[in-house]
Amino acid sequence: MAPPPTPDASFAAADSTRPVADVRAKPFPLDPLTETELLDLVGRSSAADATAYVWDLTSDRIAWENNAATLLCFADIRDIATGQLFQSRIAVEHLSRRVEAIEAAHPNDDACGVPYRVQYRFRPSTQRGSVTIHLEDQGRWWPGADGRPERARGVLRIVNDSTLSNSLDGHRKEFDELTGQINRLRLTEALAAVIDQASETSLPSGFMMISVNNLAVINEVFGYDVGDEVIAAVGRQIKSRLRNGDVIGRYASNKFGVIMQDCGSGAMRVAAERFMKAVRDTNVQTSASQLSVTISIGGVIVPTQASSVEQAVNSAMRAVERAKTKRFDCFMAHEANLSHDMVRSRAKAIGDAVIEAIDDRRMRLVLQPMVGAHSKKPEIYECLLRMERLDGSIAAAGEFIPVAEQLGLSRLIDRRTLELSVDLLKRHPDLVLSLNVSSLTCSDHEWLVTLRRLTGSRPELLARLVIEITETSAIQDLDQSINFVDTLKELGCRVAIDDFGAGYTSFKNLKLLNVDIVKIDGAFVKNLANDTSDQIFVKTMIDLSRTFGIETVAEWVGDDETVQMLVNGGIDYLQGFHYGLPFDAADYGRCA
Repeated sequence: MAPPPTPDASFAAADSTRPVADVRAKPFPLDPLTETELLDLVGRSSAADATAYVWDLTSDRIAWENNAATLLCFADIRDIATGQLFQSRIAVEHLSRRVEAIEAAHPNDDACGVPYRVQYRFRPSTQRGSVTIHLEDQGRWWPGADGRPERARGVLRIVNDSTLSNSLDGHRKEFDELTGQINRLRLTEALAAVIDQASETSLPSGFMMISVNNLAVINEVFGYDVGDEVIAAVGRQIKSRLRNGDVIGRYASNKFGVIMQDCGSGAMRVAAERFMKAVRDTNVQTSASQLSVTISIGGVIVPTQASSVEQAVNSAMRAVERAKTKRFDCFMAHEANLSHDMVRSRAKAIGDAVIEAIDDRRMRLVLQPMVGAHSKKPEIYECLLRMERLDGSIAAAGEFIPVAEQLGLSRLIDRRTLELSVDLLKRHPDLVLSLNVSSLTCSDHEWLVTLRRLTGSRPELLARLVIEITETSAIQDLDQSINFVDTLKELGCRVAIDDFGAGYTSFKNLKLLNVDIVKIDGAFVKNLANDTSDQIFVKTMIDLSRTFGIETVAEWVGDDETVQMLVNGGIDYLQGFHYGLPFDAADYGRCA
């Protein structure tokens, strides 16, 4: 129904304890609208394709104009005598649309009421396969003493598909422009409504993720326009094979989501075979040529296998990825994977903990010295991050950094590390710091903006800052890395390549990057005293770096013998547990 619900009135989830039978037995008296009033509310059209209602939100009873049953295809108007009953007939993907329309209307002092207008799909029958109609719901509501909606009066008008599409102000917010299907937002909202409904009724429903195969190849060979034609054609084929009441929406570039109400695992598999056959047997005629297309499908049953939208989408996504590894034209049902779920749950918990620690300023900076090969004194300190848990214990970087990087939290961590490092530089004029940044930060303009803001572009601060980028991240996008390094050096920072030797960077690329320092990967250092090949490799890197005017750091230095070999080989700096464990940055003055 369109009139605005109160938070405690029946609307999206009506109060099931209301005496519906009493409402049917005692119809709510209607204050009928005249034809002039009805036409004034509709704004166009005639009374022949519209009906009026009055809704008492306090009792949830609705009184209808005499033509309502005929217009809305009901044998007994008492079937929609309450807001709860009417609500149960609205398509799930449009439930939130009604809420949003009401919330957009704000009370004022106008005695004429607060206007609202919304359109949605409506099902007169609850039977599977029943037809649906599109309704435009327009009217006004009046608040009670508490300011909440108490009474509504409005008009329902039947509109055809073209009128619906053309008249909706928010059509593009609801539908995918390419396929005409509902978009990702509406799809997930519809899925949430179906999961809630299935949980209440104990009747299972299915959710399928459908992926168009080889779309990347089609885009590469024929162009993205042809790829779009294929996506739209696949969407039409799938939609033509849906039951009435089922929902299809475009979830991602080459993926559709399908919601099948009252559907068990067997029925879902049958439906999937029907979709795959429909697409396989149809040659898609594109502007370039006629193409054959296949799809892969993954499915999950809600709420038994997934009780939330997030779980349903992730389960269906994993299932479709498994289907794509088997063969084309393959359907895979969700299979419980306890170990995977545990890993995923742990990753989510770590991600949440990282964000909370950043917000609560519980990230702690620790320092590890880089000792000069000749001075034997710390000359640079590498900044490492630790996370203080809620119980006060400390989590090492290895416990959260890898997961944080997978979850895309590297930028947040790098910015917090930068803030702590610059603050430390300001408090200790003799300190030189080196800090790592992730591959994401190498393309993060905001990080550079933050660097300028925190340092005030002061040369005396920037000159005491070394920025480390890993070799593997540097070669992922060499041009981008070159620009990042150049910008840092223009600001006055030095730049180091970390873990050198772990990837495939040639010294030619190293020269293009124009870095100041090479940190030799500790894997080549830890067994240096006993491994001839490591000795040759390390010596070669030191000699070539010196040729290019680049300083060198040996990581993972663990004993005096290794130290002596590195010093004799011409290393510039030594770093490792041989010179002590990392210590809290707050203790710098006492430990330096």
